Amino acid sequence: MNDQAPARHESLASRIARWCSTAWDTVEEAKTLASLDNETIEMLARDNALSKDEFVSLLRRGPHAADEMLALMRVLNIDPEEAKLVEPLEFREMHITCSRCGEKARCRRELTDGTAAADFAGYCGNADYLNEMRARPELLVD
Repeated sequence: MNDQAPARHESLASRIARWCSTAWDTVEEAKTLASLDNETIEMLARDNALSKDEFVSLLRRGPHAADEMLALMRVLNIDPEEAKLVEPLEFREMHITCSRCGEKARCRRELTDGTAAADFAGYCGNADYLNEMRARPELLVD
């Protein structure tokens, strides 16, 4: 999935193209991971405050594993780029939480049908962070 929720009546060709793009990105990420030596992986994991196994698990989920978080932030009028700059550690934690989430299908469905802003607090592991960010004018889209 890209940074935006898919259009409600997205054409089949658009969905196939998006799927192919995501698959390609995932393959490229896997190639990159396979090219890293163990020491580099351990260093990157430490830099991200993760165990090596957690880090590898997150990488295997692919580059779009937290796209729902970005789309939900936009729906909630939160600027993801500003949030990443102002709260980098919190943003990283949110990214990890979203990447591991078991409610992705529901989230994508609600982003598509326009109900995510009203319902996310009931299932989103990042709901507390998102609600805190919504209360901070400097993180909102102008």
